[in-house]
Amino acid sequence: MAGDPEEDFRLVGLAQKGDMRAYDALVIRHQGRIYAMIRNMVKNDADAWDLSQEVFVKAWRALPRFEARARFSTWLFRIAHNSVYDWVRKRKIESAGELNDEIFNRDSIDLSAQTAPSFVELPDDALSNTELREKIEEALGKLSAEHREAVVLKDVQGLSYKEIAEVMDCTLGTVMSRLYYARQKLQALLKDEYESR
Repeated sequence: MAGDPEEDFRLVGLAQKGDMRAYDALVIRHQGRIYAMIRNMVKNDADAWDLSQEVFVKAWRALPRFEARARFSTWLFRIAHNSVYDWVRKRKIESAGELNDEIFNRDSIDLSAQTAPSFVELPDDALSNTELREKIEEALGKLSAEHREAVVLKDVQGLSYKEIAEVMDCTLGTVMSRLYYARQKLQALLKDEYESR
């Protein structure tokens, strides 16, 4: 199970001693959540796949320096966060300072990322859920990248406030503030949308 930190630490210990099968097991346990986080940020399947592979290569190289002060999953999310922001900065420089929407699309977020549970809905339910998802995506797209990432890490990925602070390299207070602001803004945007019907 991907959420078992004890098993992660056991596998990390083996991988740090050069056991590639243990590292492969770690990749299998976490690749879905890492891919989903990156896909939510870059909105392009091929780029998200490449970046998630890069995260695991970087993690392998940095594994000897990993200490059990944080959960392995939190450490991976931090590497993913840095990789995406480095990639966006590089693309921004390459495009002469203009940030291409295809590179870092802030207009939507994939709430049905591959780590979400799947189930069969009745057609009417599916239609209303699709409409709701589109409204939520539209509202999330109006948040800053930092506020949106905080919401994704908390509400989609299920990280704790402390883990989010580690991933985003900010204080616990900043995480709480970003989540509070983001949720207030989302509530207002969704309320306006509902009332304008």
